[in-house]
Amino acid sequence: MRQFTKTGLNIRLIFAITAAVLGSSFQHGYNTGVVNAPQELIENWISEVKMNRTGMPTSQSEVTVIWSITVSIFCVGGMIGGSLVGTIANRFGRKGGLLLNNILVLLTVLLEGFARMAKCYEMLIIGRLLIGINSGLNAGLSPMYLSEISPVNLRGAVGTVYQLVITISILIAQILGLEKVIGTEDQWPLLFCLTGVPALFQVITLPLCPETPKYLLINKGKDMQAQRALTWLRDTIEVHDEMEEMRSEHESMKLISKVTLKELLVNSSLRIPLIIAVMVMLAQQFSGINAVMFYSTKIFRTAQLSQSAAQNATMGVGAMNVLMTLVSLILVERAGRKTLLLVGFSGMCIDTILLTISLAFSDTSDVAAYFSVICVILFVVLFATGPGSIPWFLVSELFNQSARPVATSVAIAVNWTANFVRYKDSLPVSFLRKYQKLKIKQ
Repeated sequence: MRQFTKTGLNIRLIFAITAAVLGSSFQHGYNTGVVNAPQELIENWISEVKMNRTGMPTSQSEVTVIWSITVSIFCVGGMIGGSLVGTIANRFGRKGGLLLNNILVLLTVLLEGFARMAKCYEMLIIGRLLIGINSGLNAGLSPMYLSEISPVNLRGAVGTVYQLVITISILIAQILGLEKVIGTEDQWPLLFCLTGVPALFQVITLPLCPETPKYLLINKGKDMQAQRALTWLRDTIEVHDEMEEMRSEHESMKLISKVTLKELLVNSSLRIPLIIAVMVMLAQQFSGINAVMFYSTKIFRTAQLSQSAAQNATMGVGAMNVLMTLVSLILVERAGRKTLLLVGFSGMCIDTILLTISLAFSDTSDVAAYFSVICVILFVVLFATGPGSIPWFLVSELFNQSARPVATSVAIAVNWTANFVRYKDSLPVSFLRKYQKLKIKQ
């Protein structure tokens, strides 16, 4: 037996986790953060393209609206992809769905990579929509795959890997988007082309891994294939007990009709877990973490830090997010899901109050200014300990094999809808601010 720990973790399982996660959650995180650093460059390009078409100067308000659509349509795609998770997972399997999803990445790379050359910002918008659909599907399929291939004692830790790679990919996007890297006027399209690299990695590596044993046995009724898959994943032939558990679940599933969305809402034994899953997803998105992550530079500037110091602090926040997500990977099995969620959300609530107070006094007090920086970092630390990672795999743990795909579709769609609401709210605000400035100039 070649297991290198007594927990069930082995080289083959690590390989399967890596193959599934790098090609999925990387897309989710990277495409969330990639548009932030080169925003001004892309807005100037949009203005130039529109002026060449009309022969007239483009107002900043028009550019702002186009940019807001470009950013927020990623969430619309996520909503579409999230709602399709159940259908894709049942029809093509978890592994099959992940592999087919890379077709959308190929189309995205072509559209976004050649948008500048074609002088067509609509290509960038369509590309953002497609990669949003891809990310929405990934957000459901990948945690489902990870949950179903992992030993019970590692399920929380393995599920946390999805969020860990999201945080790493956001940090990578922030670094690559800097002007001294490839965030320049000529090279910014390369930022969008890089999404093809993890997709290629997954297309090469994931076919070497098996479909989840639970899907093969319970959904397809293929006992021998399920046992071979489980033997491969555990790197041992001693899988009798785990196979018997899955067979028992398979027999019980035969007595239950296929779970539909209506049954999820009507059946109290399914409705309560669904409410829990949805509320955790809403809490994650409305916690304010995205404002902290993507506007942290502005927050630090408000706290009277110099531009370079604010940018360095932002990189530090991203690095801290990665580090604490890694710590939560260890804590989740020891402290439990509920404890980490309660500590994370309650701590973030208190920290937000302290941040607001410190920012109010930052103009007149250096102590308050630096304390606000500490509050921002602490906010990210608290988010990463549980609220950032647990919602993604909690859905898979709350439902059985029959209800899991439908419940995941609902939860992921709600998550992306909440994400879109934030962007939607920022669109008219940005528009009105630019419009007000134009009126003042007149």
